[in-house]
Amino acid sequence: MAQTVQPGIKKGQKFKFVGDIIAELKKVTWLSRRESLYLTGLVLIVAVVAGIVLGAIDYGFSFLIEKLFAGS
Repeated sequence: MAQTVQPGIKKGQKFKFVGDIIAELKKVTWLSRRESLYLTGLVLIVAVVAGIVLGAIDYGFSFLIEKLFAGS
């Protein structure tokens, strides 16, 4: 049986690609646990506030449309 190699990818390039990925990940400045928790909390707070604001706008428009068509 002949080995199948993907077109455009040479035999040794796959391992070089993985090695390059690992090398790049070592250069990354990772957040500390405290920073991660703070930013996660911040994202959750912003998501909840945005949900409340959008929910209030939706309720207001629904109320307005209901009153507009109920008067007909």
